[in-house]
Amino acid sequence: MELSEFVDRLDAELRTADYADLDASANGLQVGPDEGTVEHVAVAVDGVLETFEAAIEADADALVVHHGLSWGGFDRVTGRTYDRLEPLFSNDLALYVSHLPLDGHQELGNAAGVADVLELENRAPFGELGPEYVGQRGTAVDSYAPAELCERLEADLDTGGRPVRVLDFGPDEIEDVAIVTGSGVDWLDEAVDVGADALVTGEGKGKAYHEAKEAGINVFLAGHYATETFGVRALQDLIEEWDLETTYLDVPTGL
Repeated sequence: MELSEFVDRLDAELRTADYADLDASANGLQVGPDEGTVEHVAVAVDGVLETFEAAIEADADALVVHHGLSWGGFDRVTGRTYDRLEPLFSNDLALYVSHLPLDGHQELGNAAGVADVLELENRAPFGELGPEYVGQRGTAVDSYAPAELCERLEADLDTGGRPVRVLDFGPDEIEDVAIVTGSGVDWLDEAVDVGADALVTGEGKGKAYHEAKEAGINVFLAGHYATETFGVRALQDLIEEWDLETTYLDVPTGL
């Protein structure tokens, strides 16, 4: 497949252009030639030297990641930035990035994957960011006790053996769950406003403890990496439908 067609297909599916003014990440093709072909695609959560080297070792033509290299552009390509970019150039490895578009995708996205784990029904977009969304909410088939929901997350997420942290300030029976993966506690007030019993996210901020306590809502901190493996794995399945070879690169951070 031509690299340009590969990029166009991903951009269309993920609605990359719709997030252009909302996301600090330079989504889409971040590194790559104007012309090229793709037969083997690696996917990973993070675009870092370790995943670049693993993709090169797997003989991939392109690497698709959630967290890329450019967050507002480069002032200089020196130091660690040069060290990260150089293997891409010297090995003709294209880098495609999808940050918030992949968070917000209601079928392939990270929040959708967490909702699948929790078997939520009646799903709807959640986590407003301008005219778009970066998460999802839904209703549990059977209500969870906080400990039960925590156990489900720990069993099915790649937490690296670390426990899911719980701010259990909400109802003892959890039915309505809001999800924004990664660093999503900024949407705690929205979760309260929509009547959610719990907010599931990756990592917290110091203020979240008292905000959750005062609002009377449960907050589950399951890890930034652990909550964001779902999107790239879903893209892997999609890419395989295009008759391309794929490799998943799992490089958990424990954070």
